[in-house]
Amino acid sequence: MATHKSAIKRAKQSELRRMRNRARKTVVKNVVKRVRVALAGNSPEEAQAALGQAIPVIDKAGAKGTLHRKTASRKISRLSSQVHALVAKQQPTAEK
Repeated sequence: MATHKSAIKRAKQSELRRMRNRARKTVVKNVVKRVRVALAGNSPEEAQAALGQAIPVIDKAGAKGTLHRKTASRKISRLSSQVHALVAKQQPTAEK
């Protein structure tokens, strides 16, 4: 265990950050799961709504440093492409 005053403070700060990051990661996992469940259920409306809720949460986790910013961007990009593919598949094609 830390014995110096500065080391004790650093340990407390690290623990607080660890708990904060853990909570943010859990929220990110939950919103991503909601999008994936909607995708599995073939419901484009639910998927788009879930994606709309997921994007700001993932962005914030990336901005705060919980996730690397490129990891956050990659998650958003992959989810968006899956949702857009589902929406495109569900829409009837316009006949000429």
